[in-house]
Amino acid sequence: METSTTSNPNVSNYPRIMIGLSRGQEEPDASLVAAEARELGYDFIILPITFPNYRRFLFEQLVDSVDIKETKLMEEWRKGQPFCREDLVVKNAGQISNWINLDSSDHNIRINSEVILRQQLTWIGHIGITAALIPFPSDSFINYARCINSIFGTVPYINMWIKIPLVLEDETLGSKETITWERWNKFRTLCDNHVRLSIVLEVTQNLPEDNILDRWFAEPIKAIFLPTTIFLSNAKGFPVLSKRHQTFVRKLIKYKPHFVIECAADGPNHASGGLSAYQEYVHHLHRTMPELTPVEQFALGYHDFLQSPLQPLMDNLESSTYEVFEKDSTKYVLYEKAIHHALLDHNTGSEEMILEAAEKAQKRVRVYAIEKNPSAFVTLQNKKTEIWGDKVTIVFSDMRLWKAPEKADILVSELLGSFGDNELSPECLDGAQKFLKADGISIPASYTAFISPISSSKLHNEVAAYKDLAHFETPYVVMFQSACELAKPCQIWSFEHPNRNIAVDEDVTFNVRESGILHGIAGYFESILYKDIMLSIHPDTHSIDMLSWFPIFFPLKIPIYLPSNTKLDINFWRLTNSHKVWYEWCVDPSLPLGYETVSFGPSAIHNSLGRSSWIGL
Repeated sequence: METSTTSNPNVSNYPRIMIGLSRGQEEPDASLVAAEARELGYDFIILPITFPNYRRFLFEQLVDSVDIKETKLMEEWRKGQPFCREDLVVKNAGQISNWINLDSSDHNIRINSEVILRQQLTWIGHIGITAALIPFPSDSFINYARCINSIFGTVPYINMWIKIPLVLEDETLGSKETITWERWNKFRTLCDNHVRLSIVLEVTQNLPEDNILDRWFAEPIKAIFLPTTIFLSNAKGFPVLSKRHQTFVRKLIKYKPHFVIECAADGPNHASGGLSAYQEYVHHLHRTMPELTPVEQFALGYHDFLQSPLQPLMDNLESSTYEVFEKDSTKYVLYEKAIHHALLDHNTGSEEMILEAAEKAQKRVRVYAIEKNPSAFVTLQNKKTEIWGDKVTIVFSDMRLWKAPEKADILVSELLGSFGDNELSPECLDGAQKFLKADGISIPASYTAFISPISSSKLHNEVAAYKDLAHFETPYVVMFQSACELAKPCQIWSFEHPNRNIAVDEDVTFNVRESGILHGIAGYFESILYKDIMLSIHPDTHSIDMLSWFPIFFPLKIPIYLPSNTKLDINFWRLTNSHKVWYEWCVDPSLPLGYETVSFGPSAIHNSLGRSSWIGL
């Protein structure tokens, strides 16, 4: 039982999208451009901060000048001289409703470029703009990063959105699909993964392979640039996107970025519809998104939200928690089906579903409902009085301590967690197995845990915000969205009932095909209820429309860069003592070097002795 127990705050199917316009004009009239954009149906515009004459005056006339008078003027300017009104495209706060501003200054940072960039950002911060668009570095990475870091330290509240093309076209290298992510990763690492550094992704005419595209979904994307040059023309001359571009844009919509139509200063690239046709088409893609599945609807508002796993053995859960899980009809249908087939197979289990399964199987049964939660036991009393009558005997006890008046033919439990065993189903069923007949049936019959390496800068930042070790050594229940699996899940261990048998594979090896940042480990489970009846949250076998469990996330304290074709060993331990169960984990990446495989950058062993997180027995 691992999903959230609070009411869902998001009632709309998909988030509203904001679409902006970038005209590429060097000397725009801010008021006229804004009025035009509103008339065309755009929500915001992108403008330069200063007119180009300002930069030419500073750099061409002053920087290269040897004139003493002009040099003294430059020295005065460096000390913090204000802009002249004529320098600025946006001159006051009244002009900036819903605007993002583009800083188009030279990104090969020299000392005077750094001064003007800080001056520009200080100005837009003063008039209430919180984000600035900066260009993608082609070289001078280290000095550019040093400059941006210094601005983060001296200009508060400004967020830097760096514009990155999906594919970098290079005259000497040709089309390079992977180099842009590598450059982004190098730059953000130099900037110490600053939380105010984000991405504006420029969609290119050529799209990379899906596995390369997926890597971007783990990154902090704030906006999407759609150049008018990537649009095709339909039979009537209106702009449309290719099928593959449509699929990519629709996937991006779920991540709530802004969209920006980028066109040349002289107008659109298509014969029909004018500039408004581009935003109308993107809105059309938004309106025609596929209908959300029940799981997607349930998860709205909970994506990438960290939740502590439930501990129903140690804690008494609230009524609202049970009410959430009772909405999951898929789980109960699967349990009822398993019980029905078990009764048919047996010569002679969860309240109504056991009774309904027994009725379908035309079997007479005696049902014992065992509950240790005193408040939940009151609910069982109400059900017995109002619905079940003598069909069910309710017992207030811990299943591990109860002394059954007779042996059971079928033992039904629902103690599964997001990792299968993390709500202590093995310990509970081991304790209850004493009142199951030798040929008795356990439902579930088994459950298997799976893990996979995962990249998510968002989740890492969420954990890092707590500023302590304990939170990096704590697993979380998370509905992943801004995340990317670096390799397919692999089995880690299994439990079987009755006669508990643990098949442990504590060291699992993954082959990471594409480079990426490892931020943690995702966990899933599959459970065989009875024979071929299975419920699962494994991505490849997920039970249709089942919403009782989100995956589990084990973070890494220090993210690790994994080059392409890395061999990644993940070590996992499930440990126990007399009063608690806990997990420990670490990773060890390696690369082939000559005739050997050489380890690099292993992580520390997390949560040693359960010092930060554990499950109470």
